[in-house]
Formats: sequence, C-alpha cells, structure tokens
Amino acid sequence: MHNEFTAVLENDGDWFIAYCPEIPGANGQGKTRDECLQNLSDAVALVLQDRREDALRGVPADAEQTVVRVG
Repeated sequence: MHNEFTAVLENDGDWFIAYCPEIPGANGQGKTRDECLQNLSDAVALVLQDRREDALRGVPADAEQTVVRVG
C-alpha cells in the first residue's frame, strides 16, 4: 500500500526532530535530516500496523475481509 503523509521537521541543536500531524504518536529524530525522516517513516508504519491489528481484534471470525485501495 502506498501512502503519503506530512512530515514536519524542526532543528533542535545537533538533532532533527519530526512528527506526522495525520498520525498522532508518530515521531522521529536523527542526527541528519535523512535519518530523522527514515525514523519517522518507521514510526508511521509501526503506528499504522498496531492500529490495524487492534481494529481487527473485534472482527468476528466468520466475517468477510477484503482490501480496498485508496488513490
């Protein structure tokens, strides 16, 4: 699945910090801009995976599941 999200980057002394407004809880940091963005990307993936797993815990075993693609 391909998704694009906003990365807000700030410089904090020797560090870059970033967050994604669309995905609360997804934050990244790094000594370089690229490292920070990669860490943010990893955090977004982990948050989304956790939310998907959590959302599916209550789905009945006999319910049909399929994939819907967006954009």
